[in-house]
Amino acid sequence: MDADHRKPPRPGQVRSPRESTPATDRLVRIALRRRKSALSIEEVMVTDRPEVRRAVSAAALGNMMEWFDFGVYAYLAAVLGKVFFPGSSPGIQVIASFGTFAAAFLVRPLGGLAFGPLGDRIGRQRVLAATMIMMAVSTFAVGLLPGYGTVGLLAPVLLLLCRLVQGFSTGGEYAGATTYIAEYSPDERRGFLGSWLDFGTFVGYVLGSALVTALTAALGESTMVDWGWRLPFLLSGPLGLIGLYMRMRLEETPAFRAAASVGTAGMANDPDETPQALEEHAEEARQSGHGRLKETFTKHWHAVLICMGLVVVYNVTSYMVTSYLPTYMTETLGRDSTTSQLLVLCSMIVVALTITTVGRYSDVWGRRPVFMAGSAALVALAIPALLLIRAQGAVLPAVGCLILALLLVCFAGTAASTLPALFPTRLRYGALSVSYNISVSLFGGTTPLVVSALIENTRNQMIPAYYLMAAGAIGFVSAFFLHETAGRPLRGSGPMVESEEKARELVARSRVEAGRGARDVWVRLRHPWHGHHTER
Repeated sequence: MDADHRKPPRPGQVRSPRESTPATDRLVRIALRRRKSALSIEEVMVTDRPEVRRAVSAAALGNMMEWFDFGVYAYLAAVLGKVFFPGSSPGIQVIASFGTFAAAFLVRPLGGLAFGPLGDRIGRQRVLAATMIMMAVSTFAVGLLPGYGTVGLLAPVLLLLCRLVQGFSTGGEYAGATTYIAEYSPDERRGFLGSWLDFGTFVGYVLGSALVTALTAALGESTMVDWGWRLPFLLSGPLGLIGLYMRMRLEETPAFRAAASVGTAGMANDPDETPQALEEHAEEARQSGHGRLKETFTKHWHAVLICMGLVVVYNVTSYMVTSYLPTYMTETLGRDSTTSQLLVLCSMIVVALTITTVGRYSDVWGRRPVFMAGSAALVALAIPALLLIRAQGAVLPAVGCLILALLLVCFAGTAASTLPALFPTRLRYGALSVSYNISVSLFGGTTPLVVSALIENTRNQMIPAYYLMAAGAIGFVSAFFLHETAGRPLRGSGPMVESEEKARELVARSRVEAGRGARDVWVRLRHPWHGHHTER
């Protein structure tokens, strides 16, 4: 029998795996080891907790300032309409005010095109410091603008110019901040740490809207029209200086530093890389912004579409609740402005208090289930929520606002950890900036303008619910095609953990899994009928 096994095969005969030679066995074992190689301790990055806290705080503060401005502008929309567009009817004033608000979103893709690829080439920290300066200066300048009664048509032109600068700088802000936090966060806590970015978002909105509400109650609407509207914008100056100081003290992200150290922006460490492959990666690192964008839309178009769909459901819900709902209740439903503002303000406080909890559980449940559940619930509950908001009294409208707030937190608590994971490190900032800002400019920031114009033309007060339902359907389809990323390394980066102990555990687990995988393949090669007999 042994002699038969040593005989060479007859012409046309295929040797079975059980009849392989020792030399073939060695080659197969070598191939299996290379294919199923385990992690080494050098490939696992251990994060520094103080650095992570500083990174999260600085990124969240920038977002807080951005949304402080949004909260102020949303709550002052009717007042700003009287200051800069006094010759129009109240409905047209609101549309003109929101038109100026939406104009900033039309230039956000331009900001994303400028800042995103730049952040992939020179680093995230420098670009985030630049966007902070531009946001602070432009927001502060709004508080110094003359009104229509002083300079005529020049007043709305200057307001539009300030908003365009704000929009351009914001085009690189959110994508950069999410990228920065994601690249600093341990894989198992990325959802929780990323949720603090949007926590800053809603804290900023709450601070801005609370300030406007307090000033309106204290000064009265006539004084707010005269000069009180300036105060919230002027406060952005000191906030911007604090944010700039914090961002200047930050270091570059570990993922970007690791990529730069090997001459590429995002390749994972691979001991088997050939010199030719290393040269290709080095060429990718030198690639121009145009080349990176071309690669994004040709090789990663599916990720771009998923990103845009998720951004639609998040931002339509967000801007509907935060920017349009106060105006909807006052101008469309005829409610008292203070009561309307307090209802939305309380809803935003609920979002701020629950957002990190959702982020924490997204690390356990996964990002995909949270997005899908939130999108489905938005389709089902948009009409009931708006009917409650239209009801008389304060209790039922408060319940309606609370429903929309809880739906919003499903997206807000997971977006910052979901979106950056769609793209590889070397393209992440630019790809996310462009995808995010195109979607926001077309469907997010224009939500107040489109909805108010539709209501003005159709007289149908249920338009906001239909708009939310359409966004929920888009979000559900996008989440359906989303690959789960919770607890996994970012694309193009190695694993990140919180401690040396967890790094050793991860390496040990990787070795066990690699050994089992190689053993299973080896058994199938040597004993092809083993699995069949086992199943029987």
